[in-house]
Amino acid sequence: MYMAFSDGFGTALGKGAGAIAAYTALGLVLLIIGFLAVDVATPGRLTTIIKTNRNANATLLAVCGVVGVGLVVAASIFASGGKLLEGLIATLVWGLVGIVAQQIASMLVRHLLSVDVAGLMSKEKLEPSAILLGATQVTVGLITAVAVI
Repeated sequence: MYMAFSDGFGTALGKGAGAIAAYTALGLVLLIIGFLAVDVATPGRLTTIIKTNRNANATLLAVCGVVGVGLVVAASIFASGGKLLEGLIATLVWGLVGIVAQQIASMLVRHLLSVDVAGLMSKEKLEPSAILLGATQVTVGLITAVAVI
């Protein structure tokens, strides 16, 4: 049995694989920036609080920040329409906008509800205010993602 590929299959496959690699690399950079933004907004070194102290509140805030950024990155890729360079630039811009929006929303919720983030970092059990802040980050990420589409 002979199997033939259509003309241009190899080229399309190569371009698609390159686009996946480029978006993945950019997405990873944005996720790291998002994590660092949460780290800067959190009293203490977030990686130490998570790894050494095994703090559930810090972990939840970091996870929700990364998920929120991931939503924006995924929506930006979806909305890119197959134009790689324009899609990468839009993903970078919208990803950064999403990170800033998350941090502003988190600061507003912290202020409005008088959430003591430093106190959260010292509590051993998961606190309702950490859940609220985490939900804020994911929700702002979702809102930003839908706005991109």
